[in-house]
Amino acid sequence: MPNTYVKIYVRTIFGVKHRDALIKDYFKKELQAVIGNLINETGCKTIIVNGVEDHVHCFFTLKTTLSLSEVMKSVKAKSSKWINENHFLNDRFEWQRGFGGFS
Repeated sequence: MPNTYVKIYVRTIFGVKHRDALIKDYFKKELQAVIGNLINETGCKTIIVNGVEDHVHCFFTLKTTLSLSEVMKSVKAKSSKWINENHFLNDRFEWQRGFGGFS
């Protein structure tokens, strides 16, 4: 076969540092949209982003030239920066260090 054809569906889950319930209703939907856009900016394609007060689920197709770790590093860094710059919380927001990823 002269070309490469790949479609990898990935589900990731990552939580708020210490699993604190910091994702509040007043910014949750907007955060989910931001995370979806950040995934798309990497060249992946977001299918859905959802979650609850202490963690987020993302379902997307992974671009073949990227590693899942690269995508998650970018998404987590930029989304926490977005939360902090918009002053949604009194304290500094951080995600936990790791993530779960399943294909």
